[in-house]
Amino acid sequence: MAESAGRILTRFAPMIYGPTLLFALGEGAVIPLIPVIAAELGANVAVSALVASSLVIGQLAGNIPAGYAVARFGERITMAAAGLIGLTGVVAMALAPVLPVFAASVFVIGLCAAAFGLARHSFMTTRVPLSFRARALSLLGGTFRLGMFVGPFIAASLLAVFGDEHAAIWFFGACLIATILLVLFGPDPETAVPERGRPRVRTDEDGDREDTGEPVSGTIPVGGRQGVFATMWRYRVVLSRLGLAAASLSAVRSARQVVLPLWGVSIGLDAQTIALVVGISGAIDFALFYASGQVMDRFGRLWAALPSMVLMGAGFAALAVTHDGAQSAMWFAMFAAVLGVGNGLSSGILLTLGADVAPPTDPAPFLGSWRTLTDAGGAACPLLVSAVTAAASLPVAVGVVGLIAFAGAGAFVRWVPRFVPRSR
Repeated sequence: MAESAGRILTRFAPMIYGPTLLFALGEGAVIPLIPVIAAELGANVAVSALVASSLVIGQLAGNIPAGYAVARFGERITMAAAGLIGLTGVVAMALAPVLPVFAASVFVIGLCAAAFGLARHSFMTTRVPLSFRARALSLLGGTFRLGMFVGPFIAASLLAVFGDEHAAIWFFGACLIATILLVLFGPDPETAVPERGRPRVRTDEDGDREDTGEPVSGTIPVGGRQGVFATMWRYRVVLSRLGLAAASLSAVRSARQVVLPLWGVSIGLDAQTIALVVGISGAIDFALFYASGQVMDRFGRLWAALPSMVLMGAGFAALAVTHDGAQSAMWFAMFAAVLGVGNGLSSGILLTLGADVAPPTDPAPFLGSWRTLTDAGGAACPLLVSAVTAAASLPVAVGVVGLIAFAGAGAFVRWVPRFVPRSR
């Protein structure tokens, strides 16, 4: 008899959700302090921002090598190795005597974060039954969000007790040690849950049939493993179409994190009010992460992706015209909540779509490319907001983000039915 969703998800807790929460708690505690420590090592504001961005750059650079590592060595070994390398990076961060060493350590942490994320994504892709894949992956995303949400509060507590920013780094190290022990001595994720068959997704090898717009179902023969670049070429159409739609969602998400604090400052709000509004938006976002998975499993992926993009597009577009109004603070709070709802509805969608279209027998190389695209979208949009703000104004930049969201919504409408089978 088939196991229930609850029982299988419970079995995932020590092997997938536990390491995710530990890693996210440590990373969330350290991220807000990276610019502070960089400044203490002699960096100015611009260089501090560059050092902080080393984490994202490392994650971008690490996705494709992580895909190779997972395909070659498996999820468990990759996660353990990433944990050990990450622990080395944490120690180097804490003891860094000069800024370049500290920046390199932050970059290494980004590499390890990519390996952790891809290993978990690959595991869930091959082990979770299709009937509740979206819920499982939304729960994975929600676990990460929980860690990133709680981590800064832990860092604040450690600062209050020890008065030293390095205490948060050592906390990250303790989280990594616990993660490594859990990965090495906990249930083996590659044997505790067997791989499952999956419906076929469309690839570039389907030839002229891909122009019909009809999804393909059935099974495909099990073939040999392909390299990362061979997989990228084989799935180039999926990546360049649905992958770019996913990148637009990632871009809009990251823009929200940058725009809301900037908008509060630009309309003259104090730091406490801005933090409260952003915190409420984040709480709404977090509260909806499991509901997103339920929607995707019951009604299909588009029912989460499309409302999410439309809501965020409308929220950004409406916010863009309220900057100089008499009730700008009220509109800021209202549309921040709208953006929180939109972002919450998209929880897990990038993980789920990546799992849906990945090769069924060897998903890791494909997922490395998929995650590189989505991470690139997330990294590029804050730079776009900065550039448009410098060239025109912040309201214009926010309006551009709204247009990106609407364009992404159209792309999802076009490509999700084409590349993701009807059963999803």
